[in-house]
Amino acid sequence: MTLTVPSPAAVGRPPGGGPRPPGELPSVHALLVCADLPGLALSAEDGQLTGHGLEGFYQSGRRLLSRCHLRVAGREPVAVQGRLVSAGRARFLGVVRTPAGAGPDPEIAVERLRHAEGTERIILRSSARRPLRLRVEIGLGTDLADLGAVAAGRQGPELPASVHASGMRWSAGGAQSLVTADPPPQDAIASAGLLRWEFELLPGASRIIELRIRADRGARPLAKAGAAGPLSEATAEGDDPRVGKLLRSSLDDLRALLMRDPRNPADVYPAAGVPWRCGLASAEALWAARMTLPLGTRLAGSTLRAVARTQLTGRGPDHGRLPGPLRDAGPHLPPGCTGVEATLAFPVVLAEARRWGLAEQDLEELLPVAERCLLWLRRSADDDGCLRERGPDGPRRSETQAHAHRAAVLGADLLAECGRPGAEGWCEWAGMLRRTFREGFWIDDRAGGRPAAASTAGGRLVPHLGGAAAHLLDTGLLGAGRQAPGLLDKVQTEQVARLLGGPAMDSGWGLRSLGAKESGHNPFGHRGGAVRVHETAVAVAGLAAAGYEREATALLSGVLDAAEAFGNRLPEMYAGEQRTADSLPVPHPAACRPAAVSAAAGIHLLTTLAGIRPDAPAGTVALFPVRSAPLGAVQFSGLRVAGEPFAVRISRLGLGMIEEAAGALQLGV
Repeated sequence: MTLTVPSPAAVGRPPGGGPRPPGELPSVHALLVCADLPGLALSAEDGQLTGHGLEGFYQSGRRLLSRCHLRVAGREPVAVQGRLVSAGRARFLGVVRTPAGAGPDPEIAVERLRHAEGTERIILRSSARRPLRLRVEIGLGTDLADLGAVAAGRQGPELPASVHASGMRWSAGGAQSLVTADPPPQDAIASAGLLRWEFELLPGASRIIELRIRADRGARPLAKAGAAGPLSEATAEGDDPRVGKLLRSSLDDLRALLMRDPRNPADVYPAAGVPWRCGLASAEALWAARMTLPLGTRLAGSTLRAVARTQLTGRGPDHGRLPGPLRDAGPHLPPGCTGVEATLAFPVVLAEARRWGLAEQDLEELLPVAERCLLWLRRSADDDGCLRERGPDGPRRSETQAHAHRAAVLGADLLAECGRPGAEGWCEWAGMLRRTFREGFWIDDRAGGRPAAASTAGGRLVPHLGGAAAHLLDTGLLGAGRQAPGLLDKVQTEQVARLLGGPAMDSGWGLRSLGAKESGHNPFGHRGGAVRVHETAVAVAGLAAAGYEREATALLSGVLDAAEAFGNRLPEMYAGEQRTADSLPVPHPAACRPAAVSAAAGIHLLTTLAGIRPDAPAGTVALFPVRSAPLGAVQFSGLRVAGEPFAVRISRLGLGMIEEAAGALQLGV
């Protein structure tokens, strides 16, 4: 179930309203999105599915039910509340005042529990003092359209229904949808798609109707990964109650995005995001796996295997590269290749997963794939070590050099410890890239200078400062709790920390993807000024590791405040509007929510407070907590290091204490 950017219609536009201009995604931020992939349920806050816009139940990208319209006693329930109970479940509450009612107070409460997996439970409760006889009607319909067609405004009209057993059936083009009801309706009218019941409700009594929505039996999706799946049951608590709420919601969202690899259903990976990218996006999946390593290495191992199956192994210059589509890079650079980012991330995730306790058999299977990624990097890099994207005339992005340098340093460490050849050569290559970058990618000015966003084919430096600079501080984890060397020297690192913590980059809600003072800044631009949660998490971790806790704390606090405003379900991005005393974070209308990188980023932000640096092969673990303890005392339980439960407490004084760990682990320095 993969969806690329379509030409969508706006939510709320009735079917047949016509397609929208290319690139215009319909707004989803006002919808309640239940996700339990491959199942989705998109609903307005009143709970009625009207057949308009994106509303409906989906399975594997196909809309099985677009209309589910409830009437009780001839009236629509008056909606009083609609909210998400979990990532995959929504609760809607309405009330009905019957025609025989004596006053303004409603006598019937209507609760609807909607599950993304394809069920809806409708509960009618009476508060009347007398028995009530109620007619309940549910109007059903669907177009069996693909999600991409719905988003583009190209869905067809409702299909004719047929009565089947205790419900309705629709068929078109080999696809089929079946809705069954329990208890069976007393009346079913296929021409109107209508199911009807007559209930007698005694005072204080309740009645339940359960709908089950499923696809053609021959097109069943792969089974889910399970309740816990590859992620541990981690919890957090502390002086700041937002810590526990964000960790719980982030875990819930990430589990809802887990998909089985159809080529090997034993492996799962996180889909990129709902509703637009419900499939494997290698770069985002690897980033999510890396940021959730404190929850165990099972997700990293299975994601690495799923991504490895896509590696290009034929002859030619692309041998060893991972494929990936182009992605917008903002107003000053051409689109970048996500495949290059994934290729450079693969050896990094493998190396760090090994530190956290990746199983030896997984390492042996995946190490040759990482070596092919590194060999592609060596063949593709220029003589000075820099990597140029998209051919000899493409730009050399600073962000890409950071990814390449991290891959080389951690790859060399991995090869050396596994007894594979080439480690020394990669150390030398990384040193050359550091020298090239420090001398050739730094722009001096009176304010202390800044890193260039890129170097063009003609040697011109692109001076615009954006959130991608956070990757220059992300060095990676080596053995014995050591941080890998970075691309920048000490003075340059200090200047980048100052810039990222300044008002041009820190919106008050997180890090802007392009500085507010840069030309082309747009607070809603994906890489032109919006806050991308993933980049903010990278910045917070990098700043904290480098010792710039004030800047890290400011960004962390901003994202935590934004998360609270979004109900602790962080979108992949939101507007980079400047925070004021009476403002709230502004949603981006087309952002995925939930999204793998933002859910994982919430976990990464919180575990950064503990500064856990394991070395499972050496049997050690070190703690480098944020000394200022910006959220007060924090305790994490249910983490995993070396395959065993791990718990850590950070005091209000910023002191770390391990409360549970594998017996063989020793506290490192």
